[in-house]
Amino acid sequence: MYDVIIIGKGPAGISASLYTVRSNLKTLVIGQNDSSLKKAEKIENYYGFSEVISGKKLLEEGEKQAARLGVEILNDKVISIEQDENFKVFTSEGQYEGKAVLIATGQPQKKVRIENLENFEGRGVSYCSTCDGFFYNNLKVGVLGYSDFAVHEAIELEAFTKDITIFTNGKELEAKGKYQEEAQRFNIVTKPIYRLDGAEALQKIFFKDGTSEDIDGLFVAYESPSSADFARKLGIITDNNAIEVDENQQTNIPGVFAAGDCTGAFKQISTAVGQGAVAGRKIIEYVRSLQQQN
Repeated sequence: MYDVIIIGKGPAGISASLYTVRSNLKTLVIGQNDSSLKKAEKIENYYGFSEVISGKKLLEEGEKQAARLGVEILNDKVISIEQDENFKVFTSEGQYEGKAVLIATGQPQKKVRIENLENFEGRGVSYCSTCDGFFYNNLKVGVLGYSDFAVHEAIELEAFTKDITIFTNGKELEAKGKYQEEAQRFNIVTKPIYRLDGAEALQKIFFKDGTSEDIDGLFVAYESPSSADFARKLGIITDNNAIEVDENQQTNIPGVFAAGDCTGAFKQISTAVGQGAVAGRKIIEYVRSLQQQN
């Protein structure tokens, strides 16, 4: 059991971890080496550096600092966050439990280029199996994706229907660990998708090879889940895919905080670090209040 699980090991997440670990909270940071900051070759506007530093170097030094203080850092992909008595965080390789969660995954940039996909959003195309799965009881549904995330969403949909197909859109399925085994019970279609079609709602998927397939609903779970995907699952309020937070970086769900680009803030390292610091302090207060109740 962790006091806090931080999802994302960029400036916001690492900044928060420095505060929580120094307050003796058991802190786990989970993330992958996919921060957009890694692409920045020259950073000249961040306080404290007389010489130019690269984004890659800044990230590496941040991780080293957190690890030195005792933060556990796990290089893994978070698939889902669920709320029970505490919060359960599922990754490709395992499951972790925490009293509080900080989402610091940056802002979603993924875009699936399929004709009419956006036109059918809310009319057969969904981004949340937990939110919309109920509407597809015993119907034929698909999951658009090629990773553990897609397999996880397919598993979630089994509570509503058994007619589930994973459409990888021309990619090979990249499931790992238990998800590789779980994927075997689903239909897998790897053909590239050309467009979606239907009248009032989605009815058909057309493939680039000229074939087509009837479908009642399509759940998008492409690449890795974003901050917006986590928010939808938990019932967190968002605005234009940005997580809404108060002045304490807390969401509308007690115990769930957010910091950095995923909140729609000014996209600067200094902003992310500042929000991470505020979130770290408020997480400390939140966890200590739980301890006092017990």
